[in-house]
Amino acid sequence: MLNRNASDKEHVITSPAKPEPTMLFFTITERGDGKNIIDLLKKHHIDVHCRLVGQGTASSDMMDILGLGTRDKDIVISFGSKNAAEQLAYSLSSNIIQLSRGKGILLIFSLSAINNIIAAVVAHQSIESSAQGGKSSVKNEHKHSLILITVNRGYTEEVMQTARKAGATGGTVIRARLADTDKLEMASGINLEEEREIVAILVSDHIRDAVMEDVNKAFGIRTEAQAILCSVAVDKAFKI
Repeated sequence: MLNRNASDKEHVITSPAKPEPTMLFFTITERGDGKNIIDLLKKHHIDVHCRLVGQGTASSDMMDILGLGTRDKDIVISFGSKNAAEQLAYSLSSNIIQLSRGKGILLIFSLSAINNIIAAVVAHQSIESSAQGGKSSVKNEHKHSLILITVNRGYTEEVMQTARKAGATGGTVIRARLADTDKLEMASGINLEEEREIVAILVSDHIRDAVMEDVNKAFGIRTEAQAILCSVAVDKAFKI
């Protein structure tokens, strides 16, 4: 069963207060820094985390020029309350805390739904966070989007070359597999390869459409790369 941020009629009747919205925190940092990120997020009452590994797409020379360190990356996906997100965003904006060594990014997204157990943990976090410091209201910017491109393995460099020509600077690759593709194959009329890589690219909104259109034209689902694309608005983005 899903617990939705937006209260429905039944929830309003049974609950004396509107639940605190749940936020998603998506962090990409240097390999080995994931634990430090988790430890620091916990200090802001963000306690639900999933840690995985990825690889940057920029060349070694470009990584050195940009000061982004190694190609190997730690990716941390976390869940927390809006109150915790606002306090974290305020701390980052005010340079009160330093998450890493300036070689990664932290993105904050609004969620529309999450399962009940995670929602209960986040609600408890919100109470603790409010008790220790209250809110520091930060407006959502929505000036950036995270483009997610799932593509057959072996095409990520070509995809990034096309994305760069449209204005993107770099991305992170995550190994993945397609699952339960029957309906998608029936709709597209093609057989899809299961072995996949996901390319995550942070872009400003004014180039998002151009990047997606160019990548889709060259590597869309009816090409050998079989790319599937989507984008999600980023509430906040920080270099860490």
